[in-house]
Amino acid sequence: MSETINIKETLKALGIKPKNAGTSTGNDWFSSEDSITSYSPVDGSHIGTVSVTSSKQYEMVMSSATTAFKTWRTIPAPQRGEIVRQFGEQLRALKDPLGKLVSYEMGKSLQEGLGEVQEMIDICDFAVGLSRQLHGLTMHSERPGHRMYEQYHPLGVVGIISAFNFPVAVWAWNTALAWICGDVCVWKPSEKTPLCGVACQKIAADVFAKNNLPEGISCLVNGNYKVGELLTKDKRVPLVSATGSTRMGKIVAKTVGERLGKSLLELGGNNAIIVTPDADIKMTVIGAVFGAVGTAGQRCTSTRRLIIHESIYDKVKTAVVEAYKQLRIGNPLDQNNHVGPLIDVDAVKNYQAALESVVAEGGNIIVEGGVLEGEGYESGCYVKPAIAEAKNEFKIVQHETFAPVLYLLKYSGSVENAIEAQNSVAQGLSSAIMTNNLREAELFLSHAGSDCGIANVNIGTSGAEIGGAFGGEKDTGGGRESGSDAWKIYMRRQTNTINYTTDLPLAQGIKFDL
Repeated sequence: MSETINIKETLKALGIKPKNAGTSTGNDWFSSEDSITSYSPVDGSHIGTVSVTSSKQYEMVMSSATTAFKTWRTIPAPQRGEIVRQFGEQLRALKDPLGKLVSYEMGKSLQEGLGEVQEMIDICDFAVGLSRQLHGLTMHSERPGHRMYEQYHPLGVVGIISAFNFPVAVWAWNTALAWICGDVCVWKPSEKTPLCGVACQKIAADVFAKNNLPEGISCLVNGNYKVGELLTKDKRVPLVSATGSTRMGKIVAKTVGERLGKSLLELGGNNAIIVTPDADIKMTVIGAVFGAVGTAGQRCTSTRRLIIHESIYDKVKTAVVEAYKQLRIGNPLDQNNHVGPLIDVDAVKNYQAALESVVAEGGNIIVEGGVLEGEGYESGCYVKPAIAEAKNEFKIVQHETFAPVLYLLKYSGSVENAIEAQNSVAQGLSSAIMTNNLREAELFLSHAGSDCGIANVNIGTSGAEIGGAFGGEKDTGGGRESGSDAWKIYMRRQTNTINYTTDLPLAQGIKFDL
């Protein structure tokens, strides 16, 4: 099915009216002299212009957010959940235009764009139920006539810095949970996808306004890393959630840590699928190919390495290469295509550099890459997904390349050798094993198995449900977003002890008589 997009009609359907506005405290929008211009990687067209948040405007945003927090935190959590429910309903109503905007501004397929909005809807549903389950614990005190319990309180202003590859979903993962916890949010979307941020802010602001809630519960700032620094250095922001490269995450962690703030980091991945002799080859090919080329290899969970046992190496290699011959590259709004463009020409340069590096280190490219030119590829951002035979110790293999480059690696002996190879990279986000051997599967999931935050059996590395906590270890940052008990990062824990007697005994039996 082929789709086209009338960007003016799409923006109109999303209610985007402010011209050159990039700073918002809700329904109030502010513009400045400096601006960001958004061009689509799909066809190179100009989408719109968004102004950069000035330091003065940032102070206006923070004043509005800190004031709004005083009101928002007093509203019972289930009532905050009702607001999030309404936000989710608005996303359902606007799923089609928002999904198209995501696809057009970021370059991912329309199905993935719509799927990203569905993730937003799903996290809203999850948060609504969670709004009645922000549980603490009750403990027995060692002192007679005393009761102890723990409770959770809102943190305050949560800063969110998101990346271009998931321009709306990652914000929603954070903000839906932060809102039901009683926090207010200040969001800096990627400067590469600013209009997606404007669209989401407009949707959220309309919901808050209809419920007569104050400006500042949802705020938007725009710009490059300098605007992000305003958030990371600000003591009024107790938690900064940042998604992006490991290099960026280390800077955020250091800056926030120096002021003893909290950071939630979702950083790079160098994800592998282990393919054992007991693997289902058909399933392996589907999981590996989607993982490697989905979103043009620009997911943090994209499959970078395929670690294959030597006894089936040639068979798997042939199957994957044959599958790559069927890939269609082109306009992501055309649902007949499998692969869209990279985000910009800088990403293309990184892709080309990776292919040059693997050859220089002794690798063998078995599916040729290259930049596509001609009709339909005018943006200069379309590339061919490539496959290279390599070794795990190659520097380029140890590096995360945000592009559709897949490395085939061979292992021999037991599955322990494959697990060791998988774990021997700096990143620790997602991992998978393809096997019908129960012992191999359980070993992979054990404490002696994958060292990643996500470990899958007989599915690929890419794609996660909001019911499970999302995040990774090592250079991936250690953060967890979305499901499980991830809500706790957005709150502060308090221990309470109540003495309902007429005596004042001290803990540990300490005597202090007057």
